[in-house]
Amino acid sequence: MRNSDRLPPRELPKRRSGRHRNPLSFDNWFGTPALVMAVPGTAEQARDARGESIGGRMADLVRAYRPEVTIRYGHTEGDEQTLAEALSGLDEHNGVPLSGVVVPLVTAPHTVVSTAVSSAVEASGANVRIAEGLGPHPMLAEVLHLRLAEAGLVRADRMRLISVVAPSETMADGVVVGAVGGEGAASAAGVSAVLLAARLGLTALPANLENEASVEQVIAQLHDGGSRRPVIAPSALGPELPRERMERMAERFGARLGEPLGADGLLGKIAALRYAEILNSLGVEQPPTVEELPAPVGSRHRPES
Repeated sequence: MRNSDRLPPRELPKRRSGRHRNPLSFDNWFGTPALVMAVPGTAEQARDARGESIGGRMADLVRAYRPEVTIRYGHTEGDEQTLAEALSGLDEHNGVPLSGVVVPLVTAPHTVVSTAVSSAVEASGANVRIAEGLGPHPMLAEVLHLRLAEAGLVRADRMRLISVVAPSETMADGVVVGAVGGEGAASAAGVSAVLLAARLGLTALPANLENEASVEQVIAQLHDGGSRRPVIAPSALGPELPRERMERMAERFGARLGEPLGADGLLGKIAALRYAEILNSLGVEQPPTVEELPAPVGSRHRPES
């Protein structure tokens, strides 16, 4: 007699292999390299509006995508929770092809952060590789959109029809995508600006936040195009540029200032992707052996009695 209380046999998800497999998938193998995030600024500077550590929050978010990986983070400046401390202990090879991957938490090329990361890695002697930063990447436009929507500066859903009129007097009718890190960073922010403009149906232009003349020029360009309520959206996690300085600059040019990106799940996903890119380029992620595959389950695979 069949037991009606018995749960149906669980079916394992099919593993997709080859070039179309999930880029976030990580095959089980011994000696998984650590993922070390390089947080710009000091531990005191790298805190969000609630006072929480951006590095700590990002570590929790990345762990959701890489639960089997040791996640560390360290700051490029200061004497507390430094990048050097995060790299300690990774100098031992232990027969593995790689001990760790360093992912800089910057959204564009940043000379100061890149130099600090390279110096810390060289001084540690760790067997690690340095990945690209978080940007440029298409998902940055979505995070920028989220921050502006949370502040009530733009509509939360994507524009379905092109409109040149803001829904209300409180919403922005032009966006300055502010980059930090130099002219190279401003060029990278142009990718996010194009994608953000498509999402919002508004004009979005990149500018270098470290160059006030650049910001003034872009806001003037928005004004010439009919914008009367421009907003500056920092394309940075937060510690890269003092908030007070950005607020004074926005007030001087008659613009409102959006919140920095901070820690976000999409940024955690990009960090996990950067980690995977390094491992895939080195051939570290290997397909499982027959012994590592789980035993099949289900009625068809029950042992014969």
